[in-house]
Amino acid sequence: MEPILHGIILAFGLILPLGVQNVFVFSQGATQPKLAQALPATITASICDTLLILLAVFGLSMIVLQFEWLRISLMIIGIIFLFYMGYVIWKSEPTPKNTNKALPIRQQIIFALSVSFLNPHAILDIVGVIGVSAIKYVGTEQFIFTVTCITVSWLWFFGLTIAGAIVKKLDGTRNLMKLFNKFSAIFIWGTAIYISIGLL
Repeated sequence: MEPILHGIILAFGLILPLGVQNVFVFSQGATQPKLAQALPATITASICDTLLILLAVFGLSMIVLQFEWLRISLMIIGIIFLFYMGYVIWKSEPTPKNTNKALPIRQQIIFALSVSFLNPHAILDIVGVIGVSAIKYVGTEQFIFTVTCITVSWLWFFGLTIAGAIVKKLDGTRNLMKLFNKFSAIFIWGTAIYISIGLL
């Protein structure tokens, strides 16, 4: 039970705070005309977290982070994507029923990939916390710990998508979603600026 409880507490502790990835997944559940149309973003974010967790547990990402030029390159690319994504969300309008003006599948996947793989803080959290924590386990216990972290990640992202869809139904005038879009864009731009300052 120890690796299961450890995995649940650790994964929730890392994923619960408001972050760019969470904001994006929630916004897709709230802006897509149907819940199923938000699944590309949800599934992509879940797969990305799964890959990052596996890399952290097996230590491969530690090797990547040893190269300073690669770390800086990833951060610069991530900053550019965050500024662009903030602009798109700021300009987007809540989608009325029976229309399909929300992000198409391709853009959902690209944005989900960018906020997952190009977010230095998410990578460092997973590598530095989950990767280091996995070291204390071996064999079956390490496998259970890893599967638990991955399961929590998938359940969380699907839960966020459903929560977004529920908020959309309760927000008949779409005013709440307009405010959420503006807030999301400002938060994403703030994250990009914060990361930029870290590079200086």
